[in-house]
Amino acid sequence: MPRAMRDGVSIYYEFDDRDEREPTDESHAIETPIVFLQDIGYGRWLWRWQREAVAREFGAPVIAPDMRGTGRSDAGLPPLVPRLPGRIRSPLLRKPAGYSVDGLAADLETVLDDAGVRSAHLVGIGLGGMVAQQYAIQHDRAASLTLCATTHGGPDAMAIPADIPGRLLETPSGANERETLRHRMRPVFGESFTNRNPHLMDRIIEWRREQDATDPAIEAQLGAALAFDASAELDRVRVPTLVIHGTDDAVVPSSNARLLEEAIPDARLELIEGGSHLACIERADAVSDALVSFLGERDTGTGTGTGTRNRSRTRAQTNTDT
Repeated sequence: MPRAMRDGVSIYYEFDDRDEREPTDESHAIETPIVFLQDIGYGRWLWRWQREAVAREFGAPVIAPDMRGTGRSDAGLPPLVPRLPGRIRSPLLRKPAGYSVDGLAADLETVLDDAGVRSAHLVGIGLGGMVAQQYAIQHDRAASLTLCATTHGGPDAMAIPADIPGRLLETPSGANERETLRHRMRPVFGESFTNRNPHLMDRIIEWRREQDATDPAIEAQLGAALAFDASAELDRVRVPTLVIHGTDDAVVPSSNARLLEEAIPDARLELIEGGSHLACIERADAVSDALVSFLGERDTGTGTGTGTRNRSRTRAQTNTDT
């Protein structure tokens, strides 16, 4: 079980080496590791569909860290704060006692250093996408970025709706743990998807119970996301970047995707028509196809290469229920 230590906090990560599997076509093999970064509160399970896609297509090494407070990683929070009542704890963890995206990017640098990785493709969703941006600004191991359902933050961005933080942490009166998790996922999926996939939603709830962050860590991660602002520094991102966003994202408005495309020098935008915030699940095939195509061009030389801005694309809505 590999772990990296930073400031006394143990960060767990998975490292699946390509020696354990082979791509469907050896000419498509990718040597550069692909790092998957999760959104607020979610465990490593979140990217399972895309991890399977890149393993099948490229046989690529995959690294999946648990963000602070998530899964097997330490929370690294002040010892007494998580024990406080929620109404007192939450304001503290969202600001002075919580996390920062700078710090989470430094955690990622520690993980990559511990794994002996000199270069990696970073794939992040939501808060994970913010960490990827900050990492590319401050550190030098990023080979490319894939930014899903995220924002550069700051006053020029389209803000996360004011009710979303509360909804992501809301506990309905009398609800048990499973009912609470189901309730908290309402903003991140389309209602029709959850209605069509009751068995998948049951599995997701069990994965969340096993791997997701505790409420105090979710509050700290949420604070980091809300305070993030990389808008003035994105011209320092000098690696090819794919921006993916669902047009029906109720958590991070999709207009943020175009702002990222405009601000990052070598960026391409893929809009997922009708996609929700967690389009990586709801529209797993469309997101996987976009990711595989982008990584194939970057690492195997099968595409157009880097250094030029690509036109935006919209992937039409299709039935890809899992």
